[in-house]
Amino acid sequence: MVGEKLGIGLFGAGRIGRVHGETIARRVPGAKLVTIYDVNGAAAETLAYELGTSVALSPEAVLNHPEVKAVAICSSTDTHAALIRQAAQAGKDIFCEKPIAADLAVIDDALKAVEKAGVKLMIGFNRRFDPNYARVKQAIDSGEIGTPHLMHIISRDPAPPPVEYIKVSGGLFLDMTIHDFDMARFLLGDVTEVYAVGGVMVDPAIGAAGDIDTAIITLKFANGALGTIDNSRKAVYGYDQRVEVFGSAGSASSENVHADIVTLSTADSVRRGLPLNFFMERYLNAYQIELAAFVKALQEGSPMPVTGADGRAPVVIAKAAMKSLRENRPVKLSEI
Repeated sequence: MVGEKLGIGLFGAGRIGRVHGETIARRVPGAKLVTIYDVNGAAAETLAYELGTSVALSPEAVLNHPEVKAVAICSSTDTHAALIRQAAQAGKDIFCEKPIAADLAVIDDALKAVEKAGVKLMIGFNRRFDPNYARVKQAIDSGEIGTPHLMHIISRDPAPPPVEYIKVSGGLFLDMTIHDFDMARFLLGDVTEVYAVGGVMVDPAIGAAGDIDTAIITLKFANGALGTIDNSRKAVYGYDQRVEVFGSAGSASSENVHADIVTLSTADSVRRGLPLNFFMERYLNAYQIELAAFVKALQEGSPMPVTGADGRAPVVIAKAAMKSLRENRPVKLSEI
């Protein structure tokens, strides 16, 4: 299969579906976007027209297309597990956006279907493929900073999503912090205990919907290291994405990405531009590297860089964080 373009069918033509569709069609030389399905037919038609591909009228039409060898599941979270099972049964390899599902039993059923069918599954935790985070990971793994002691992740969105989305998203920990839980595992390994505090400081409507918009989570790792994550749904200055790992021989940190690296100094102030405004801009390169890694793994028959087990683990951490917030106490992951 090496050298042959991988035909991919896309489920979802919304915000993340558009990002992945454009990436497959235009930025991954080893891939070909074959067809697109979305429950919103107009959205699928618009994206298909822009990308020069076809529209599928049903999920089955994607899975039965003779050129489709793999699928990218970028539809709403509540459809992920069912589509994974359908794709596995159809013998298609799968890239699926996070999370697989909010229910661990549903996740396990989907992973069993993948194992039974013998297909490959990769979960879309794109931040692992960001060159800055990858360099921090390298500094840890190579021993450049010695034994890790502390980790701090800052993850703040420029504005909250619509309340209607929050009502069905699973909440802050499942739809936002899940990326940070995955990054924590990526950098320092398994988490054993979580303590979360949170509140509603951005929009009362989020609280009325049963969620929080601001949180601090402390983590204990199996290797003895400690970590903190701080989240906000609204950073007025843009998309705030930073990480630091402190160890016995030094530290490694990644700062925000800006549109340029110019610092303007005058008699009045020293200043620079705001960070990139949201994930589509901040992680565009990471999405390309991520999907290229998926295609490469299939073409070479190598292991997937982000497995189904990697997709399940942050959901367990998220559920522990929810329990901790609700009960106001540290929660061991073994309780979930």
